[in-house]
Amino acid sequence: KIATTRDTTETQQPTKLCSQLASCQSRLAVSLLRQSFSLSAPMAEYHLSAQLHGHEDDVRGICICGDVGVATSSRDKTVRFWTQHPEKKREYVLSKTLVGHSSFVGPMVWAPPSDRFPEGAIVSGGMDTLVLLWNLHTGEVVGTMKGHTSQVTGLAIDDNGDIISSSMDCTLRRWRDGNAVEVWEAHKVAVQTVLKLPSGELFTGSSDSTIKLWKGRTCLHTFSGHADTVRCLAQMPGMGILSASHDGTIKLWALTGQPLLEMIGHTSLVYSVDAHSSGLIASGSEDRSVKIWKDGICVQSIEHPGCIWDAKFLDNGDVVTACSDGVVRIWTTDNNRFCSDEELATYTDIISQYTLTRKTVGGLKLMDLPGVEALQVQGNNDGQTLIVREGDNGVAYSWNSKELKWDKIGEVVDGPGDAAQVFNVDIGDGEPIRKLPYNRSDDPYAVADKWLLKENLPLTYRQQVVEFILQNSGQSNFVPDPSFRDPYTGGNAYVPGEPSSSNGSAPKQTFKHIPKNGMLLFETAQFEGILKKITVFSATLASDS
Repeated sequence: KIATTRDTTETQQPTKLCSQLASCQSRLAVSLLRQSFSLSAPMAEYHLSAQLHGHEDDVRGICICGDVGVATSSRDKTVRFWTQHPEKKREYVLSKTLVGHSSFVGPMVWAPPSDRFPEGAIVSGGMDTLVLLWNLHTGEVVGTMKGHTSQVTGLAIDDNGDIISSSMDCTLRRWRDGNAVEVWEAHKVAVQTVLKLPSGELFTGSSDSTIKLWKGRTCLHTFSGHADTVRCLAQMPGMGILSASHDGTIKLWALTGQPLLEMIGHTSLVYSVDAHSSGLIASGSEDRSVKIWKDGICVQSIEHPGCIWDAKFLDNGDVVTACSDGVVRIWTTDNNRFCSDEELATYTDIISQYTLTRKTVGGLKLMDLPGVEALQVQGNNDGQTLIVREGDNGVAYSWNSKELKWDKIGEVVDGPGDAAQVFNVDIGDGEPIRKLPYNRSDDPYAVADKWLLKENLPLTYRQQVVEFILQNSGQSNFVPDPSFRDPYTGGNAYVPGEPSSSNGSAPKQTFKHIPKNGMLLFETAQFEGILKKITVFSATLASDS
């Protein structure tokens, strides 16, 4: 009635009231969701069901292929297709290994069986900028789509069979019969994911922290709310869409753009999110956990021995996870599909050992500390301190020369002082994780410059590295030392948006290596990476008319 009112004195009123109705409907949907959860029985916990071994490097993506099987992509440049064991229904067997990408493989999408593909097809995108179409019956590439100039980050299939791809090159491309029929710049920076809903809506998520709703090449609405990169989008049945972000949160949005729920619990970047028809949500993160959410509340956290790149629900409610240790794992609440006690014990031991190898006490790695047997050796002088490993803890002792024994001081813990930290830095997909050591007493600008030079990375990354250090070391109120001078450039530390010199004029930028006459010698270098990059440059130059 509101939408068809004939009152022309306030022409904007129907639109406004319709918007209010949409908002009310969204709140009602959330309310009904809460009621459905509150009336349901306590949720059963997920337990390990099966482990799929086969990939030789990080498993990066998961694609649920209806009831036919599961496809997984990896940094090992392959796509692997798994089917249920014919007799042991909880187990999966490797059916096909799809080899065709020249670099690591990321997003995938499933094309159901058709006349052309009786067993269905898989579309995959990779770091090599290619979109490949695979015939699952033969395991061969039947379509190669070239056009993106950077990593392919997301894939979707439209109702008419068109393939839609997103890329770090900021564009979306629509492919039909292997040809790009539409290309447009979707965001000003990298597009990280694309989602096509059955109802027709097309969404993109980007490193600009926004989500965009598209109709053709026209952006209908921009969803703002995240504080960092939007890495993954997923449909929330009957509600709207979910977004996972590098800001550590998951958000639920109505299709109108209204934020409905925010889920906070991860302690690092969130890479993936998925929803089940039951209303449960699963998210995977750099913090090595898959979290199960119910009505916006984390009801279970499943620890893994590595980063979780992807997590997807099967129709039966089981959860499939892709881990950086190269293993695909399936988790279930059905006790008929639990793994054996022996397999569970082995997995628990792997988690324990992984945790121990990374735990530090007093800036020292726990596994590097001597065991309690070191206390059988007498100290050298009175008051000598010795830290030993006792179980999962580091314990300090002091040598008592009068009584010839070690006196226990107490457990050693990491404090917020000058403890050393080592950060894992992912400089780009397809590149190995780099280690960045940092002491809180160090100047982050000096650390950034030395690290960039050591890793042969552009000094233009300096401010990004500094901000990374400050964020991960918890120094939100850091003030640069005005007396600091960069030993490589002679410049001082600066704060973005502020002049870098007192007289207001920017100092002349100097470079250590450019311009350079003659040969530049490196005592150590990543030669394989250099050769690969030279090859890329050469190919680009050769193709440039």
